[in-house]
Amino acid sequence: MKTLLVTGASRGVGFEICKQAAVEGHKVITLSRNITPLKGMQNIHPFAVDLSIESALVDFVEEIKTSFRSIDVLINNAGSLINKPFLEISSSEFEEVYKVNVFAVATLTRLLLPMINTDGHVLNITSIGGVQGSAKFPGLSAYSSSKGALIILTELLAEEFKESGPSFNALALGAVQTEMLEEAFPGYQAPHSAAQMADYIIDFALKGHQFYNGKILPISSSTP
Repeated sequence: MKTLLVTGASRGVGFEICKQAAVEGHKVITLSRNITPLKGMQNIHPFAVDLSIESALVDFVEEIKTSFRSIDVLINNAGSLINKPFLEISSSEFEEVYKVNVFAVATLTRLLLPMINTDGHVLNITSIGGVQGSAKFPGLSAYSSSKGALIILTELLAEEFKESGPSFNALALGAVQTEMLEEAFPGYQAPHSAAQMADYIIDFALKGHQFYNGKILPISSSTP
């Protein structure tokens, strides 16, 4: 059984990842601002952390060092989305999206690397909207561009650590029926549920790094 650390764990795909991995017997460390949905679940160790605050990430890593010897899989799943026309979005709103979607991923990964096994896997959950050449949609300038930045970061870290490990990959998700999808595309019915996508992600997180490193895999059967 493996030790997984999952961010954005309180709802949507993140919650399903944690629930399913725990049922399979894995030890799951979860990060989210709201840990209520995760309390009392076997094999789940929830921590309330605001990813946009760097000092909170530092404190969290210091706390878990005494309880968890190592981490096999880090799934950077948390995401922040603002659906607003470009001319109306403020600089602070743009920055808040990047704090969660890019800066927090970089900070948390850097802090956790000494704990991540050299044959482990860092899996970043990005968006098909951040992939060059994919369909783009008005109102998602901050979100999609931040997910594009996460894609490049994934490729760079894979190159930097290719000799020492761990492996770094990203899954660029298309539409999944979650609260975030409703925020981006109100009323749209996605072809996949959060539970279905979580099942795919867990399998890839545990096995995909045996075949891939530095790769961005689009996981989408629809537009968006």
